[in-house]
Amino acid sequence: MTTEPDPFEQGQRAARANIPAEANPYQDGSEQHALWAAGHEQVASAAEAQESEDESEDT
Repeated sequence: MTTEPDPFEQGQRAARANIPAEANPYQDGSEQHALWAAGHEQVASAAEAQESEDESEDT
């Protein structure tokens, strides 16, 4: 049984690997593109929030 890779999870992995959102491999306007972007944004937003919190603790 082969399963298609989940675009949302692929986007999350890309964000964790510091791959920019512009590297989305799916065709712009497709459902997969939107899912990949949503996964990427979720992880990237969380990382940015953590960085911001860490910076405020340093001051």
